[in-house]
Amino acid sequence: MSFEKQRLRMVESQIVARGIKDPRVIDAMKRVPRHLFTDEALRTRAYDDSPLPIGEKQTISQPYMVAVMSEALELTGTEAVLEVGTGSAYQTAVLSCLARQVFSIERLGIFVDRARKILESLDIKNVTLKTGDGSRGWRTKAPFDAILVTAGSPRVPQPLVEQLVPGGRLVIPVGDRANQALLRLRKSADGGTTTEELVGCRFVDLQGAFGWPD
Repeated sequence: MSFEKQRLRMVESQIVARGIKDPRVIDAMKRVPRHLFTDEALRTRAYDDSPLPIGEKQTISQPYMVAVMSEALELTGTEAVLEVGTGSAYQTAVLSCLARQVFSIERLGIFVDRARKILESLDIKNVTLKTGDGSRGWRTKAPFDAILVTAGSPRVPQPLVEQLVPGGRLVIPVGDRANQALLRLRKSADGGTTTEELVGCRFVDLQGAFGWPD
């Protein structure tokens, strides 16, 4: 079966069948070639219903979780979005279909270099990449309409909340190293937040000054 057919089957059986309704998210998942973001040796498994290793004890997220997190941001296409944890850049590419501009920060330079090459090969031009401590955010590009954290944190990093616009959304896995809950925080006009728990999950550690110790 071709990668395109596998991708369409993935969207129908893993994404739509599980309740993802945002048509823009569904379309993005159909368009982004996930196999290009996996290690070449694992490309036959690129559309499996599971995360896959990408090296350095990191993973490319399960397709369904990518869709859940993308939908939770409630993007319309006009937003500036911060992604904390570029990793494979698959989630980055999906966000590029949903937002006006994506800023993605990754602590491992090897992933930033790899991401830049893949995104350029796909002619994705609305993504800016940086190597650094994502738990601190990216103050020179703030404020952001939405922030997505693709690693589990013991707490919500306060710098990320501060870098949201009023009405902005922060989606982040929070908990211990074994189990987390995917949270969506909304920032109010007075700087406070309201929090929703969306789904249970398990991600690699968010390392940095406001995450887990490196």
